[in-house]
Amino acid sequence: MSKVIAIDGPSGAGKSSVSRIVGERLGFLHVDSGALYRIMTWQALARGVETSDPEAVAAFAPTVEIECRPENGAIAYYVGGEKPGDRIRTPEINAHASQVATVKAVRERITALLRGMTQYGDLVVEGRDITTAVFPDSPARFYLTASAEARARRRQKEEVEKGIANQSAESVKASLLARDAIDSTRKYAPLRKADGAVEIDSSDLTLEQVVETVLAALPSEWSPNS
Repeated sequence: MSKVIAIDGPSGAGKSSVSRIVGERLGFLHVDSGALYRIMTWQALARGVETSDPEAVAAFAPTVEIECRPENGAIAYYVGGEKPGDRIRTPEINAHASQVATVKAVRERITALLRGMTQYGDLVVEGRDITTAVFPDSPARFYLTASAEARARRRQKEEVEKGIANQSAESVKASLLARDAIDSTRKYAPLRKADGAVEIDSSDLTLEQVVETVLAALPSEWSPNS
């Protein structure tokens, strides 16, 4: 059976960077579950679906065809034969993604996709309900968090480097906090720290320190040195 490292936490806590490096160190495939919700949001907006209408989103969810392929140490996603790229990383997508993610039909569709990825091998999966709903039985579950200020700085820096936005740190912080509120209060699979998950506050830690903390907490037989 495939090994799964499950990593949850709010936006900007460092899940993506940590997951990628941990995957590289262990030879696990990195899985960005958030990209799947962004793809659903992107397609909903492109097709004129009202994202604030749960029934409309639920009816639309099964129609999106997403192909998952293991590539270069990660699971890559294709829609219509193309990778979405930064089209799913815009402020517009950010503004609508949490609404789309509250819809049960969307979460069930994506949960099924994520669980099916174990056919490709060992995984390190990042998201917001991976430790609680998708892989709750994994012996390697982590909750990454950080202060709102630290998360906002990281997200703003990321957006500027990618050339996809030019928001102030305060605007980014407000957006993150708004998404936190939606994610943590939604009815289905809300964002929360799972019982038994290892919590890591990365506010004052370097990326390498967080990675080492994760690796040190893995089952001994999963260690890269075992």
